Amino acid sequence: MFLAKRVGPKENRNGNFTDASLRERKQQDREERLSLVLWRKPLLTLQYSFLETLVTLKEWTGRLWQRRGAVFLVLVLFSVFSMAYSIEGAHQKYVQYLEKKILWCAYWVGLGILSSVGLGTGLHTFLLYLGPHIASVTLAAYECGSVNFPEPPYPAQIICPEEEVVQDSVSLWTIMSKVRLEACMWGAGTAIGELPPYFMARAARLSGAGPDDEDYEEFEEMLEQAQSAQDFATRAKLAVQNLVQKVGFLGILACASIPNPLFDLAGITCGHFLIPFWTFFGATLIGKAVIKMHIQKLFVIITFSRHIVEQMVSLIGVIPGVGTSLQKPFREYLEAQRTKLHNPVADGTPAGENWLSWVFEKVVLVMVCYFILSIINSMAQSYAKRLQQRKYSEEKTK
Repeated sequence: MFLAKRVGPKENRNGNFTDASLRERKQQDREERLSLVLWRKPLLTLQYSFLETLVTLKEWTGRLWQRRGAVFLVLVLFSVFSMAYSIEGAHQKYVQYLEKKILWCAYWVGLGILSSVGLGTGLHTFLLYLGPHIASVTLAAYECGSVNFPEPPYPAQIICPEEEVVQDSVSLWTIMSKVRLEACMWGAGTAIGELPPYFMARAARLSGAGPDDEDYEEFEEMLEQAQSAQDFATRAKLAVQNLVQKVGFLGILACASIPNPLFDLAGITCGHFLIPFWTFFGATLIGKAVIKMHIQKLFVIITFSRHIVEQMVSLIGVIPGVGTSLQKPFREYLEAQRTKLHNPVADGTPAGENWLSWVFEKVVLVMVCYFILSIINSMAQSYAKRLQQRKYSEEKTK
């Protein structure tokens, strides 16, 4: 009896010590994973990234095999379209039109997915691609007095139409209509990119297994400490979680309709509380592809309207000391763009255009390269986590 009484507290102390040790060990493992980056451990990072790629391909192959009926149907449809594409006939003009539209839509959907899917650091494709495209169409519309740009070369190149146009025929609505398809496709892509956190949290809740994602682990810890939360970031996350959980469709729609860096938490919340898929995805799609996209599109069009651009260039000249030297390349660039719109084969390109174009191209190149590096690091860290979890499982079975 005495031994039992002495053992009980000891077991409790050991239990607490074990829990504390486990938390400390998990924190050390997390720090070790985060240190696995190309600029610190290049060979190991590349090896782990390659192995994680093979594991992911194997998992996806297994999932496709489980749905081989749907895969077979897709292959049959693809074969039919390939035959229609290769056979000559009057239908070719419709096939080419469909091909052009499908590729154009797929391009923007893909950019939208890259922006929000959570690969690496995420690629800010609105700032790098969609925003500049809308700005180019806006500047060209006001210069040409029309949005009926010749196709081809539009959208690869914007040229003013040769026919005379009615003055003041360009309005905010006509420009929004011109870029609506690509903007909505990009928004739809961002909505698709929000699905992985939802499916991950839903699968973890249904299986009852421990979370295999650090964001989900943070979400569960936040729920446990909801009453004692003091800092602003945690309270903001709890506000999003409460809004989505209590309001449902309209709450998800509200979170998706505004620029919201915490929207990943909305997806995790919906998956954790088993909100139906179409409730989550429907609200996300409407919010991101319709409401939020029109807000962002409107902002870019107003910002790059003719009088606003001229005012911004004039304000650059007011900067003491360097204003005039900074203003010159911007004026030359805008003038070069106007010349190109009316005369696309003009010889000689002003130096300002080369300078600004060179800077923007290098910024895009640097961001894309960093995005690729972050994906490699993320894949390597995922494989390191697999190894750590395998080690935990082996220790539990001993």
